[in-house]
Amino acid sequence: MIRLAVFSAVLLTVMVAIAAAAPPARDAVTEARATIIEITIPGQTPVSLGGVEWPKTTAAEVQSFTYPADGSVVSVGLSRARASAQTGPAAVAQASAETAALSLFGGDVLAAQVSASATAGAGTRTAGADAGGSVVQGLRVLGQDLPSEPAASVALADWGTLQVLAQDTGSRRGRAAAAQGTVAALRVQLTTAHGGLPAGSEIVVGSAAVTAVADLEATPLAPPPGIVGTPNPGVRRTDTTPPPPEPEGGGTPIPGGPVRSVPPDVVARLTSDGFVFPIFGAASFGDSFGGPRPNIPGGWHHGEDIFAKQGTPVLAVADGTLRSVGFIPIGGYRLWLRDVDGNEFYYAHLSAYSPLAVDGKLVKAGDVIGFVGATGDAEGGTPHLHFEIHPAAMVGLGYDGVVAPYPFLIAWRRADDISFASGRIYVPAGAGPGVPSLPPPGAVLLQAEDIASLSGLVPGALERALERKRG
Repeated sequence: MIRLAVFSAVLLTVMVAIAAAAPPARDAVTEARATIIEITIPGQTPVSLGGVEWPKTTAAEVQSFTYPADGSVVSVGLSRARASAQTGPAAVAQASAETAALSLFGGDVLAAQVSASATAGAGTRTAGADAGGSVVQGLRVLGQDLPSEPAASVALADWGTLQVLAQDTGSRRGRAAAAQGTVAALRVQLTTAHGGLPAGSEIVVGSAAVTAVADLEATPLAPPPGIVGTPNPGVRRTDTTPPPPEPEGGGTPIPGGPVRSVPPDVVARLTSDGFVFPIFGAASFGDSFGGPRPNIPGGWHHGEDIFAKQGTPVLAVADGTLRSVGFIPIGGYRLWLRDVDGNEFYYAHLSAYSPLAVDGKLVKAGDVIGFVGATGDAEGGTPHLHFEIHPAAMVGLGYDGVVAPYPFLIAWRRADDISFASGRIYVPAGAGPGVPSLPPPGAVLLQAEDIASLSGLVPGALERALERKRG
């Protein structure tokens, strides 16, 4: 289904003004916007595909789009846009827009993937924005392959210019802490008429604009639950800020823990951003982020509880490094994973670790790092994984620098990231009560042979092949 919105010229002007302003204005508010495609033609109302603006609209998706109907100016495949924000003393805003199989002016400009991503965060101790997660892949201009370097500008013969990954970020700290970031993945500006569009026309493919303003008067004890986010934090670590403190508090960590062998033949199928769902197999979860939790700092739920059978494999959601592997009173057997961009992921209540779960160990997305359990303050309850996401841009906010995991988990799971090799089912040995036993197999395949090269039209060919195997 194609969702096509027409934006007013006034809104377009505001977006350009915000993109040029750094740091944010004193009267700025937390906001997030993203647009898949914007087409501006002099004297006409601008046309926008997949425009979203938090909190009015937070997500849009189209299967394909052409403009005009014959696609002579713009043609794209599957496209998405998302926007989310969280207000309060630890404010954050995120926006992203991505499209595939882009063609402009009948192939003058081609790209396999265009993605614009911007994140901004502001709090009592820091403020910053980042658009480094934006990428353009497979860029081909006027028949030549070009690298997609940020802020690059390319001449389009004598009829226009192409800007690649134009970015702008700015921040302000102190009592009026705020940050903003904007990015336009591709921008084509016509200096003369071309492809049916007049001079002065502009096409922007993939744009995101975010602003985060810390509200230091707001109480930090109850952030709003159910915040909608983008599937990828999309931020790159550029500082040496220490990792978030342990959330649970109380007691000295006990290193180590029970270790179990890794399930065989786990195959991780990544999302386009390189993430996987943190649990293999059947699992369920809601949206409990921000709910009351009186026994932890701040008094509210900083993550999501993903329920699965005792002993279900737990996976690394991204390539990264493990740390803080061990037992603490509330989190039980827990660990942290820091990905290559500095984003932090927290896993708690594990029943056991895999042999990979060692401090400083490098792991790949989809690696089994532990098993679902009910340790710590979850003992005696339903087995589950407590999972948190701490984006790199918000590490300076300490333990409150989190985002709601629910939308990320929905997106990662929708991509069907994880599957066992065909026919394999894993139940950890000695997992204890609650782990079902499996019936004996009805048949076991010992060997197979491809007979596709044989012709079924030749009398007896298949029978003879099978007879040889029996002999």
